[in-house]
Amino acid sequence: MIKSDSITKVAAALLKAQSVMTAALKDSKNPFFKSSYADLNSVLDASRPALNENGISVVQSTSSRVNEQGVRVQVLETILLHESGEFIGSETDIVVKPNGNAQDYGSAISYARRYGLQALVALKGEDDDANRA
Repeated sequence: MIKSDSITKVAAALLKAQSVMTAALKDSKNPFFKSSYADLNSVLDASRPALNENGISVVQSTSSRVNEQGVRVQVLETILLHESGEFIGSETDIVVKPNGNAQDYGSAISYARRYGLQALVALKGEDDDANRA
């Protein structure tokens, strides 16, 4: 976990935000697996208003690091910045298929952004169709 020396204010604000966060709607379809999933916009829509109301902004950026095997890997950093200056965050590997093109890399970044944020704020997904039935 990436964090500032103190996280007492950001932790308290995150607790308040999580208490009012809605679930991310699984309103996108994956034709390959015949399943539904919450896309990046659904995750942002479900989390960002509650975070912002509690003084937390979300920053996501890419960087690279050398892993334990000595291989340079691309990572996405998801950071929750609190108005006090405190922050917490995490890294998510950006996995692109071998010989991937720019489209593959963009898809991998979107995937990492979605799962990085969803995991960091402990956001649940909700199957909209199943819950309406």
